[in-house]
Amino acid sequence: MSGEQDNTSQWARAWQVLGPVTDLVTPMAVRVAASLRLTDLMDGEPAVPVEELARRSGTDPDALGRLLRLLVCRGIFTEPEPGTFAVNEPAALLASDHPAQLRQRLDLDGFGGRMDLAFTGLLHTVRTGKPAWEAVFGAPYWDYLAAEPQVSASFDAMMASGDDYVADAAEAYDWSGVRHVVDVGGGTGVLLSEILRAHPGLRATLVDLPDTVERGRRYLAGRGLDERCAFAGQSFFEPLPAGGEVYVLKRVLHDWGDDDAVRILRRCAEASGPHGKVVVIETDSGLGSDPAGLAEMNLRMLVLTGGRERTVDDYRAIAAEAGLGVAGVRHTPLGHIVLECAHL
Repeated sequence: MSGEQDNTSQWARAWQVLGPVTDLVTPMAVRVAASLRLTDLMDGEPAVPVEELARRSGTDPDALGRLLRLLVCRGIFTEPEPGTFAVNEPAALLASDHPAQLRQRLDLDGFGGRMDLAFTGLLHTVRTGKPAWEAVFGAPYWDYLAAEPQVSASFDAMMASGDDYVADAAEAYDWSGVRHVVDVGGGTGVLLSEILRAHPGLRATLVDLPDTVERGRRYLAGRGLDERCAFAGQSFFEPLPAGGEVYVLKRVLHDWGDDDAVRILRRCAEASGPHGKVVVIETDSGLGSDPAGLAEMNLRMLVLTGGRERTVDDYRAIAAEAGLGVAGVRHTPLGHIVLECAHL
């Protein structure tokens, strides 16, 4: 008996240390609540009976009640009366219209949730060094997005979120003397929108895959900027539109391994001509300001696409392979690094 008590206490002590970093139940419960839009469905009401909430969300009342009681125990939602639930301050963060956009990032039906589910294949990645995305979802990352318009649109929306970060990136380079910028892998044109609005004399070209570029055309048209922008629906592994003075790659290269990153830079170098510039906007993994966040992102990129985070020296090395030299490096207030590359 004494030995059994000792084993129990040992288990309890071990769980106290590792439990907070091994629990999968609570994180999944939060994601399900986000996917079901439970905060939205309560719509500011003081409290909602679980049967009514189940009707609104198309779920099983008993299962939904079990989910919510776990979340209540974790401090998310409250249960003012048995079987009746309400939104509290943490649950309010899951509202669709909250500026943090956490619900969209956690939605299991959207890109954010799929990105997290890819980590169920982490063992495959660590054993093979290959992305887990294909092992989990049955197709490579970019092929999957191309075949799933809803998830692809969710991806575009997530890449465009964070107005402060977009502004930080747009202001990271001096565009005042530039007449034509080409945004390579520019998504729906959110960065270009910020640059074009700030510099009325500037023209631009948006390059991305055809479906994404069409969404970009609509996005820029809605802001009255489409007449100052050309659109190229293509892969950036193909020859790029020529004539730009600056070819910008914002958060593109970290999606790719070194060989592919060099190919992308080489295409930019070819299109920009001998006097053009290639501007790379990324996060510097050597800064050390958030080592845990950078370590997570580095692993995330491997799991998703086979990409990686890089230091400034790493970017110098791949730029040199593409025939470019790094003429200048700037760090922004929100953690971007901007590398201005010119022909060697």
